[in-house]
Amino acid sequence: MSESTEVNAQGGAAQSDPRRPWLASYPADVPPEISLDPSDTLPDFLDRCCRLYADQPAFTSFGHRLTFRQFDRAVMRLSSFLQQDLGLKKGQSLALIMPNLIQYPVAVFAGLRCGLRIVNINPLYTAREILCVLQGSKAECVIALNTAGARLEELSRSYPLPHVIITETGDMLGLKGPLYSLAAVYAARAVPHYYLRHAISFKRALRADPLRFIKVPLKGSDVAFLQFTGGTTGKPKGAMLTHTNIIANVEQCFAMYGTVIEEGRETMLTPLPLYHVFSMTVNLMLQIRVGANSLLIMDPRRFGSLLRTIKRHPEISVMTGVNTLFSAMVDHGVFTKIPMPNLRLAIGGGAAVQSGVAERFYKASGQHILEGYGLTECSPVACVNPHTARVFTGSIGIPLPSTQARIVSLEDGREIWDLGKPGELEFKGPQVMLGYFNSEADNLKVRDGEWLRTGDIAVWQEGGYLKIVDRIKDMIIVSGFNVFPSEIEDVVSHLRKVSECCAVGVPSEKSGETIKLFIVKRDPSLTSEEVQVYCKEYLTGYKQPKLIEFVKELPKSPVGKVMRRYLIQNRYKGS
Repeated sequence: MSESTEVNAQGGAAQSDPRRPWLASYPADVPPEISLDPSDTLPDFLDRCCRLYADQPAFTSFGHRLTFRQFDRAVMRLSSFLQQDLGLKKGQSLALIMPNLIQYPVAVFAGLRCGLRIVNINPLYTAREILCVLQGSKAECVIALNTAGARLEELSRSYPLPHVIITETGDMLGLKGPLYSLAAVYAARAVPHYYLRHAISFKRALRADPLRFIKVPLKGSDVAFLQFTGGTTGKPKGAMLTHTNIIANVEQCFAMYGTVIEEGRETMLTPLPLYHVFSMTVNLMLQIRVGANSLLIMDPRRFGSLLRTIKRHPEISVMTGVNTLFSAMVDHGVFTKIPMPNLRLAIGGGAAVQSGVAERFYKASGQHILEGYGLTECSPVACVNPHTARVFTGSIGIPLPSTQARIVSLEDGREIWDLGKPGELEFKGPQVMLGYFNSEADNLKVRDGEWLRTGDIAVWQEGGYLKIVDRIKDMIIVSGFNVFPSEIEDVVSHLRKVSECCAVGVPSEKSGETIKLFIVKRDPSLTSEEVQVYCKEYLTGYKQPKLIEFVKELPKSPVGKVMRRYLIQNRYKGS
């Protein structure tokens, strides 16, 4: 019996399991389970891939290419500096504040080689938001693009900053690098003036002797990432993702899509920020796994730059995106004015893809968007639509290999297997996080025995497909980014003229959801403009309310809790 026949036989046998109905929808080349070595770690993973694809291009940024061999050398030099010059030890946290530049993956794997826990921080965060993550992760070192320098300086006045390494845009762009760095400062005016007395240059760190590095003993169960999220219970907290969690999720994705990927020959468009867990796993870890050349887009909001990259690289074969990106690509004439003749795989994640956008994308490109579903606590991918899908299903797809899924009743916790009957979606599998960092109470809330609660209401469809019908949690998703209403409310509550407020998400064609803020005035003179100016000072752009409505009072339950659902569903007329 051939290997492929064995896989099909295993899949066929497993399909009789009524608690895994999705296996009936697996393509014949997708196994129901993956194999994992519990001792495997991400540095080992990188070593294998850099040997296998040594002379293949790994990353391209602003037209400059770095091979896997060159990438590995840079990782080793930075690893040596972090360990020998800064004295960082296994188990400490390394915070990264960078967009999609080659410096980001170098810093990630240098930290992992040292046994550090990587903490991703959105480079658009305000000083207050950065401080929350630094304190929550107990970071011992920060590597940041110089665009964040002024905010770090602001923090330094009241908070003892850890070691700070500052990089510039052109630090890894070869001979033209200094020109890009100067352009960021003087042409784009993207770098406000700052002064950090003890900051270290990234380029200086890259001059360290790699032979000084002492290999750190690591295990698969060691924490690799502290990925901050609102989780399924509201306030931001650090999900502890182990080396095994990340490797498992990469192998699960590869098992699902590997047969349509040519290892060592793919070119992957990477417009989504790598500090976002979806892009980090798919556009960095899976990209390295298959030896793809990743085209790093520093700022996808500058759509002209993205279009120029697509035009220069007709070889692009794989891309990931969110609903807003797919829509904008069609609107700007991608596939008509700017062809993508080799695109074979378009994966949607981070936020739900709207059916109208999927239809327009298919008509323009000939490719169906394969939508998936995940959450930070699952490293993040839990479900995807298979590569054999010939229509946009509108569902989140089927569970990945080695992933168990179930729906449980909100009333009594019993499992639901009837089609179309809603309940809470839960998962278990090797990609599920170790737990939340220093938050035992939240760990108890998110666990249902050995299952992870998602906080999402779902239904079973034919063939074991899953469809999300509602969210238990109040989290708002703006262009793929999680926004927590409680954080917005906490900021606005400090505005003297505000008595009460409540933030909700409302549908938006542009960003999936947009934020609407309901306010009860303390001072009748308060205006929407005042609120927006205040929010701009303390909240990142995508967290700022775009809609503001003043009401006489907020709808509340008998115990005084604000009932968001009335506001979301426009059933409340309080103005």
